[in-house]
Amino acid sequence: MSNIEKTYSLATERYAELGVDADSAIARLAEAPVSLHCWQGDDVGGFETPDAVLSGGGIQATGNYPGKARTADELRADLDKAMSLIPGNHRLNLHAIYAETGDKRVQRDSLEPEHFSRWIDWAKSSGMGMDFNGSFFSHPNADSGFTLSHADDGIRKFWIDHAKACRRIGAAMGEALGSPCVTNVWIPDGYKDTPVDRKAPRRRFKAALDDIFSEKLDPKHNLDAVESKLFGIGSESYVVGSHEFCLGYAIANHKLLCLDSGHFHPTEVISDKISSVLTFVDEILLHVSRGVRWDSDHVVTLSDELRAIAEELVRGDYLDRTHIGLDYFDASINRVAAWTIGTRNMLKALLLAMLEPSDKLREMERGGDYTGRLALIEELKTMPFGAVWDYYCERKCVPAGAAWLDDVRKYEKEVLSARQ
Repeated sequence: MSNIEKTYSLATERYAELGVDADSAIARLAEAPVSLHCWQGDDVGGFETPDAVLSGGGIQATGNYPGKARTADELRADLDKAMSLIPGNHRLNLHAIYAETGDKRVQRDSLEPEHFSRWIDWAKSSGMGMDFNGSFFSHPNADSGFTLSHADDGIRKFWIDHAKACRRIGAAMGEALGSPCVTNVWIPDGYKDTPVDRKAPRRRFKAALDDIFSEKLDPKHNLDAVESKLFGIGSESYVVGSHEFCLGYAIANHKLLCLDSGHFHPTEVISDKISSVLTFVDEILLHVSRGVRWDSDHVVTLSDELRAIAEELVRGDYLDRTHIGLDYFDASINRVAAWTIGTRNMLKALLLAMLEPSDKLREMERGGDYTGRLALIEELKTMPFGAVWDYYCERKCVPAGAAWLDDVRKYEKEVLSARQ
């Protein structure tokens, strides 16, 4: 018996004393996929043009760490490496700007499923599902800061047609992979300074969404989500797709609401929103990120809020109604490591929640034993969770503890450094 197995055996005894079955917890965790965001691997550049970089859209990637993926093949190789260090079977979240169109330049309103066929084949070979996003930024038709709410009919139609194309692509992905693709709509539209007319852009945005969703697609293949934001770079004073707008639209039109943990005020958290939103919508999409002051997209750490998000999902039995994705991009550190750190932390948070005696805590709460509730919650923080996590990693044939970093260093030396 290995040391990891020995410590796990002791940990299961400790958790059993609280009425928690650690074996059941890790079995449940294995059924909770996380959708890794492709854009962490190349700083949201995409492959529309050579040496593409993120521009506009109220978001910004900073840093120039060596080894950025320059092609789709390099990006897939980096994803393969990250996936090999993350326990469980997960998904890929892809943006439209990662289309592979060969030597031909294809406009975003004319994209087809065939332009993502190599991504679909790759995902199929790995037995994973895919999710998809329209790319409403880094394009001349987005230079004004407006897309689906643009006052110009022609520009607005371009973006409507792009969103329609993305839904068809998402449906093709879902059908090919046997798992519904969540196709997300997020736009950066807004004003840097205080606007006079807040009404007209939102009316145009609603009409655009109605047009986009008018084509009925099989929910077995495609699920639609709308995503809000509080502000972005260049849209500090007004964002068309606010939380209230997207929440209202999702409820009224039976769409998924995407809650991005970096898209709210720094003192506002999405963990408290989950149970409220799921009272009125069937399913939600999460973009788990880490906001720091005015930046929304730092690498996910095992923070109190991440734990609170996971606790809400587990305590409320919401996992079957929630699609968990990540959304951050840090170009100042090794990009494969960033994927690995963030995803492993998301899984750690879920496991911590699954190792909680939720029924016992609810019983205390219903009985008014708030003292016992607080005492038990605090004691859980020093339970031997790490032993269970290491055992889960070993069971899934990925490195336990920090050993995965050695693999990343080796990959950087042998593969990433050659890209300079």
